[in-house]
Amino acid sequence: MDLNKVRKFCRVFRILIGIILIAIGAYTGIYWFYLGLLPLIAGIANFCPLCLITKKCDIN
Repeated sequence: MDLNKVRKFCRVFRILIGIILIAIGAYTGIYWFYLGLLPLIAGIANFCPLCLITKKCDIN
């Protein structure tokens, strides 16, 4: 399994989920959806908390 492909997909996925959640929050007015900032920032910074915890995405 190529971990670089998985990491690229995860990064794009986190950014899209973040944007979608923020858009839903802006549309509905429910502030909980603004938690979409977390996956958006994680995707932009290329940081995955789950990979940090599980150590399964390390590229060494």
